[in-house]
Amino acid sequence: MSTDIHIRKEGHAGRITLTRPKALNALSYDMAMAIEAALDEWRGDDGVALILIDAQGDKAFCAGGDIQQLYDTGRAGDFAFGQRFWADEYRLNAKIADYPKPYVALIQGFVMGGGVGISCHGTHRVTCESTQIAMPECGIGLVPDVGGSLILARAPGRLGEYLGTTGTRMGPDDAIYAGFADTYIPQIKWPDLTAALIETGAPSVITAHAETPPPGPLRGLTPQIDRHFSGETLRDIASSLRAEDSDFARDTLKTLNRNSPLSMACTIEMIPRLRGPAADIRRALGLEYRFTYRAMEHGDFLEGIRAAIIDKDRTPHWKHQADSLPDIAVSQMLRPLGDHALTLEEAHT
Repeated sequence: MSTDIHIRKEGHAGRITLTRPKALNALSYDMAMAIEAALDEWRGDDGVALILIDAQGDKAFCAGGDIQQLYDTGRAGDFAFGQRFWADEYRLNAKIADYPKPYVALIQGFVMGGGVGISCHGTHRVTCESTQIAMPECGIGLVPDVGGSLILARAPGRLGEYLGTTGTRMGPDDAIYAGFADTYIPQIKWPDLTAALIETGAPSVITAHAETPPPGPLRGLTPQIDRHFSGETLRDIASSLRAEDSDFARDTLKTLNRNSPLSMACTIEMIPRLRGPAADIRRALGLEYRFTYRAMEHGDFLEGIRAAIIDKDRTPHWKHQADSLPDIAVSQMLRPLGDHALTLEEAHT
């Protein structure tokens, strides 16, 4: 088994611990597949009452997917590896969301991208004082994925469009408010909580440890967010922000100006499609996959990774400017994939 992850049974719990703290527990393909294999094995194991996932280190539960191999293969013109990576990762995300047993995630530090996918679809999502959850994909030429688009769509008001396009980090109170987490428990209590979960197999013990988190800023910003992010397009939102002389409007515009216009425009198109009772994790992942399937060849993903992680020059050259982004570019990224559509029921070989 990979040294990057520790999977075992303890008491009544199936335990998964990410063990790459120096890499901020970035989720590799092998780690994701090891988690899926464990969940498949424990599904019918009567000795496993709940799943408990956590991570080593103070800085991050999981700061995202391990994208070095995605970048290297994509630069070499091999788009199939990335397409397989995303399809298999999304299958894992769906299994977590639909898992028949309680799935408890203890999430500290940075929780982003792939880290959201293996924690925030669980039934019991526990934050602490260091938790910082975000979906910053528009900054690297992707869209909020791993099922995160569904959580954003279910957030209050237009919070989903705001969080999805800006990548704003959420502390524990904001994460609970936005629907990415459920409970706040100071990290000093986590060893006792873990012991109780293992001993009892009952997620109800979480309630006994829960506290009220320090207040975050999102609740107070909701009226401004709803006012500016109610537009149907990226241009509508930018125009609304430009028309207001406020720190919030200026700061938000500055953030939007750094991110991929194509990614943000597609995010704004995707989230409303996932509102309402008909939307579920499978519909969200299928819509996300339309974008990620094309992201290397037709989107800004490789350039976004180059600027943020490879060269670190922070000056990406996006394919489009926000003010001149053609509507057809958005529809081309999100059109159905036909025979290549995401299939969650079958493993990819």
